[in-house]
Amino acid sequence: MENEKNEVIVVDNYFTGSKDNLKKWIGHPRFELIRHDVTETLLVEVDRIYHLACPASPIFYKYNPVKTIKTNVIGTLNMLGLAKRVGARILLTSTSEVYGDPLVHPQPESYWGNVNPIGVRSCYDEGKRVAETLMFDYHRQHGIEIRIARIFNTYGPRMNIDDGRVVSNFIAQALRDEPLTVQNPGTQTRSFCYVSDMVDGLIRLMEGDHTGPINIGNPGEFTMLELAETVKELINPRVEIKRVENTPDDPRQRKPDITKAKELLGWEPKIKLREGLPLMEEDFRLRLGAAKKN
Repeated sequence: MENEKNEVIVVDNYFTGSKDNLKKWIGHPRFELIRHDVTETLLVEVDRIYHLACPASPIFYKYNPVKTIKTNVIGTLNMLGLAKRVGARILLTSTSEVYGDPLVHPQPESYWGNVNPIGVRSCYDEGKRVAETLMFDYHRQHGIEIRIARIFNTYGPRMNIDDGRVVSNFIAQALRDEPLTVQNPGTQTRSFCYVSDMVDGLIRLMEGDHTGPINIGNPGEFTMLELAETVKELINPRVEIKRVENTPDDPRQRKPDITKAKELLGWEPKIKLREGLPLMEEDFRLRLGAAKKN
């Protein structure tokens, strides 16, 4: 939207999204908002499609696994059908979850993954793997211009406060004076990319010449205990850290190999975790009505 050459149509069914996140743009002449579910056909005239639709938090995709896999499969088919009809270029946000519980570390794009096809997370993991397959099949059979980003954990303002993802969990818990719940064993790692870095990576991929898949994420790797300690130190030193049981098929390690993103897109993240967390804290404070204590 900030580039005045662009008109933007946002399509959302609000399963996990919120109109509040877009209030800055509602009413703007170059902006349009449609309540629509991508599992139904969509008829619009566009030249770029960012297909980001899918619940990405275990709480949401386990609550409705069938909806999740439909979004990944039927939704992707519908978006590819739209791209084919109007000759648009389409970008799919796939996920680091396509690597499953990886046996290779860090994960390069050439790694095929270690995924359980019948687990509680499979609607998401396998759903995104099928979505990537569909993208390449349409590309090979119909010549559709495709781009695939494999997104690693991303965080930032305007996330759902109770979406069950670890950064929003910890920040909300710290602001509510609740214990930070670290799933056992606490040594599992994730890499956290701030949202503005992620958006920059996606735009570079869309406007560049490479189909991907390309990993987009921050290679800074933290254990869940380290993340909890950092949130505690930065936001609320008084809270305790509590261990809880883990969810099944939780990957032990996550760290993107971003060599391709650096070489092909000239992209790497700029914002470190310690800089990004306070930016997210500010937004969560406002929404939770939690005043800062001295």
